[in-house]
Amino acid sequence: MKFNLFYSLDRIKDFLSQAVEVLLLVVSVSLLLGIIFGPETPFVGIVYGNLASILQSLGEKGIVALVSILILLLVWKK
Repeated sequence: MKFNLFYSLDRIKDFLSQAVEVLLLVVSVSLLLGIIFGPETPFVGIVYGNLASILQSLGEKGIVALVSILILLLVWKK
């Protein structure tokens, strides 16, 4: 049996890409639920609190940091 390194790397890359998509959906839903039900919600509050602390560490103006991250993500998607 011949081992094809590039085929294997492509399969690993596809798997990791799909895993990241699923995790992004979980985080997005968690943030949405945290906004709707508040940060006291189990699991959701942890994600919401972690994102809030990350935004605070990026700068005093959390909304400016969030907009900056969104712009970077839009540029990265292109």
